[in-house]
Amino acid sequence: MAFAGAANSEEKAEMVKKGAPAYRICAACHSLQPGVHLSGPSLAGLWGKKAASVDDYGRYTEALRKEDLVWDEDTLNAWLADPQAMVPGTTMTFRGVEKDDVRANLIAFLRRAMTEGGTVKVVKEGLVSERMASGPVPPELSSLGANQRITEIRHCRDGYFITTADGAKFPFWETNVRIKIDTSLRGPKKGEPVLLRSGMAGDRVSVVFSSLAEFKNLVAEKC
Repeated sequence: MAFAGAANSEEKAEMVKKGAPAYRICAACHSLQPGVHLSGPSLAGLWGKKAASVDDYGRYTEALRKEDLVWDEDTLNAWLADPQAMVPGTTMTFRGVEKDDVRANLIAFLRRAMTEGGTVKVVKEGLVSERMASGPVPPELSSLGANQRITEIRHCRDGYFITTADGAKFPFWETNVRIKIDTSLRGPKKGEPVLLRSGMAGDRVSVVFSSLAEFKNLVAEKC
């Protein structure tokens, strides 16, 4: 098996290079930047560390917390092959990498990227772009224009009625409005929820608050 050879040798530059493109499947949910947590925790510096041990990431499942796992070639090989089989009860929505050689190359790349300072190395060496290393980080919401900063939001019957800082007023069907909270430094300023449009017709929107308390305080039930 390809992995067996890789597990008994030093990191091979060719395997690392081949594994870099496969990292796309990880980058959909993870960042290599320290402290940047997305759907999953940051992978920065996790090589050789205990699973479920990132202090400022609070969404690990109890199933993973209870496992005595350390991230290395063997554990990653089993995890990337089938997370559900390795840790029953995990909520990681990933079907696994079936091909042994693809998995071995990806692990070779991860070994390089997940060591201390590995993020800088893999970007500097051109293995992945800075954007891919960062992952799908949400947009900066603290400095949007007046047409996206919400000054009033009320709910009436089956709709949300939103007023933005430029004075514009918009009615939206409640089913087309996603209420979100972003407590990160990238999130909206306190007391200034923001409006993000999506959909072909722009009739689907996300309203992003800086905290749950803000949502409760700023949304009025009023017709």
